[in-house]
Amino acid sequence: MRSAAPRRKPEQTIALINIVFLMLIFFMVAGTLSPPIDPELKLVDTRDLEGRAPDYALILDESGQLQYRGAPVAGTEAYLADLLDLTTARIMPDRAAPAARLLEVARALRSAGVERVLIVTEKAQP
Repeated sequence: MRSAAPRRKPEQTIALINIVFLMLIFFMVAGTLSPPIDPELKLVDTRDLEGRAPDYALILDESGQLQYRGAPVAGTEAYLADLLDLTTARIMPDRAAPAARLLEVARALRSAGVERVLIVTEKAQP
């Protein structure tokens, strides 16, 4: 009498390959939610624009000194006197400006009655 040949276990890697393939398809579809930009669209080139502070912002330089309209100021009084309304004030801090000084200026503006203090920053390219 012949003995039966031992049964081979089913291959498990096929199921694993199928799961990985389905995950790949899912992430390819999920990653294309936004339509591509029109190839004929020409975006604005801002490399040659002059970077200067707007007239309505209080400048905080890297040493912690304040400037308004191109002239150094001792405090926020000159800036506050020039604001038409006290709803919004804008501070443009230098990247290396001390954070404690920025908070001090923002608190001084808020205590003077300004409702919102905005910090003007540079928008990064995506």
